Amino acid sequence: MNEAIKVTEVHRSRTAVVYVRQSTLAQVERNTESTARQYDLVARARALGWPASQVRVVDGDLGVSGSALGQRDAFEGLVAEIALGQVGIVLALEVSRLARDNAAWYRLLDLAGVCDTLVCDGDGVYHPALFNDRLLLGMKGLMSEAELHVLRARLEGGIKNKASRGELRRGLPVGLVWGEGDGEICVHPDEAVTGVIAATFEQFAVRGSVRATWLWLREQGLRWPLQQAGYLRGRPSQIIWVEPTYHAVHTTLTHPAYAGAYVYGRTRDERYLDGSGVLRKRRRKLPRDQWEVLIPDHHRGFIDWDTYLANQDRIGGNIRPQPRQPGTGAVREGCALLQGLASCGVCGRKLAVFYRGPAKSVPNYYCQGAGELVEGRGTRHMNVGGQAIDAAVAEAFLAALAPAALQACLTAAEQLEEGHDAALAQWRRQVEQARYAATKAERRYRAVDPDNRLVARGLETEWNTALQQLADADAELARRENARPKTLTAAERATILALGDDLGQVWDAATTTDKDRKQLLRTLLDEVNITARRDDAEPHADLVLRWKGSAISDLRVSLRRPQPKIRTGEDTIDLLRRLAVHYPDAKIAGILNRQHRRTARGLSFTASRVQSLRHHWGIPRHQPSDQPEEGELLNVTTAARQLGIAPSTLLRWLDDGFVAGEQITPGAPWRIRLTDQLRNMLVDDTPDGWVAIQYATRALGVSRQTVLQRVKRGELRAVITRTGRRKGLRIEIPTPQNGLF
Repeated sequence: MNEAIKVTEVHRSRTAVVYVRQSTLAQVERNTESTARQYDLVARARALGWPASQVRVVDGDLGVSGSALGQRDAFEGLVAEIALGQVGIVLALEVSRLARDNAAWYRLLDLAGVCDTLVCDGDGVYHPALFNDRLLLGMKGLMSEAELHVLRARLEGGIKNKASRGELRRGLPVGLVWGEGDGEICVHPDEAVTGVIAATFEQFAVRGSVRATWLWLREQGLRWPLQQAGYLRGRPSQIIWVEPTYHAVHTTLTHPAYAGAYVYGRTRDERYLDGSGVLRKRRRKLPRDQWEVLIPDHHRGFIDWDTYLANQDRIGGNIRPQPRQPGTGAVREGCALLQGLASCGVCGRKLAVFYRGPAKSVPNYYCQGAGELVEGRGTRHMNVGGQAIDAAVAEAFLAALAPAALQACLTAAEQLEEGHDAALAQWRRQVEQARYAATKAERRYRAVDPDNRLVARGLETEWNTALQQLADADAELARRENARPKTLTAAERATILALGDDLGQVWDAATTTDKDRKQLLRTLLDEVNITARRDDAEPHADLVLRWKGSAISDLRVSLRRPQPKIRTGEDTIDLLRRLAVHYPDAKIAGILNRQHRRTARGLSFTASRVQSLRHHWGIPRHQPSDQPEEGELLNVTTAARQLGIAPSTLLRWLDDGFVAGEQITPGAPWRIRLTDQLRNMLVDDTPDGWVAIQYATRALGVSRQTVLQRVKRGELRAVITRTGRRKGLRIEIPTPQNGLF
């Protein structure tokens, strides 16, 4: 069908979209002719009848592969506009520019056919709604996808074939460079680079963990080499020196290239959908048995292949083991000697460690597996103190180590010297490197034209900086050479050999850390199985020591009897609940001490101990009110102050029963309710005819206590005079006509 017949005014009334795409950024940079041809499709759209204002170029997918599903934002926007009926024609150089996978291609064709959108490439104009055009477009899309598959298969096949021979040139870790021959890998020619890497492997053999090796590099002040991306054939890339990082040290110790092996296919790219439904790609590391290519002894490395495998097992064992999984974990700083070695004799789980005591210096081992449920919570079926167990295992270890004690002492001294020698050798290389940089800066400065001061000043600054760095490196090297341990003399070796006869003295020395002791234990012990027997007449723990080489020995360690639980008496707790309503902690402590009460440990009460006891039993503390209200219970001092009398007088009235008061417990303060009736009894002047209590007893012919009781019952009127010579209690004597007698 003619193109002019397919293109109608309805199509021209909508937008013409020119879709421009290149698969990679390298193609965008280098294949400029192909990009220019795609932009020239604007003229093709205008030739088909679209005005310039209706033609739009979509080039947001430049550098994105057509097979990347869901990652082409410009293409997805184009499909959305087609579905909305806004696009009249889509122009591309060939259909592979629009899509390289049939899922995206047929989705575009379906929407274009339904929404009456044309598709144009270098061969003509197509209408996806027409059968013949759709058939042709489908074949083109199928061939485009097949073409991509064939090209990819050829490329990947050639890459894998070359990698299987160990000749594929890929990025190498720092310290290794490609040689001139096919697949030739050489050690970096810079001794400073190879020296620090060799020292890293040597120190890992001594220290046993990646972190300890990294800390040694930082302690020695050594710098770490970084190799810039990319390389030239036979020429190494530029080296940048930085502070060592844990990641860099871990990568070095785990990379097989340092063991002389050529590897390919250690990772695999996987696609997945994230939480928002977007297709993502991630790279997953594969286990060693799934690597596509592994050629041991391919080139000269820093270590051999067997050492590399042993290092990987050691690094893997440093990870904290999961329950019922083998492994001891990395040695830590705590004083529990069997950390990572102890296992439960009941369920076989690795025992966890916690510390108790004032300084957290007493180790305890417990099993994380729950036993019986008690009140809804699981109880631990293994919880045992570690001091006696550690001492017994250490004694057995020292007895087993006695034959090799002498050689172990000499080896430790030699390792100390070798560690310092490795650091000094690297510092000497860094001094040489700084001296070369200073010489190079001097040559550049002297070669410049003196009249060109702009350049000369910059080169002079660089020269001064290089000279300062050289001076700093020389000073640091001199300091470290002075601090280096001297080589053992014959007398010192004899001293060490004599000390080796008493290995226990070395074990208990203050300079031997807990970490050193645990590291020594792991050289001979694989596991210590502990079974606690607390219900026996003599509580003890049965230990099964599994040594390297499958040897087994048994130990029996006595355990302390469980101490009875102590708690404060119930009557004291009840009294505390009642006192806490009225008194603060300090006053409560005084009341309890006056009653000769003691804490659960036989100590006297203090404010802090009362507070601790309240917190344990959930008893709220006393909350005093800001302003006393009428009728409130007050202590004797406060009540006497408000009544304007002496506290001794008020206490005498309390003893006589004349004033009402209460005492919660013997030894507790009196509490007086200050009412209006009591306040009204206090006057400044005595009424006429009112007499003191001793005259009232004689006039009435009764005892003093009877007079007071009649006053309390209201049968006699009485007042309290607060001032003057006649102050005190005054009573009105009734006359016979009052009918009282």
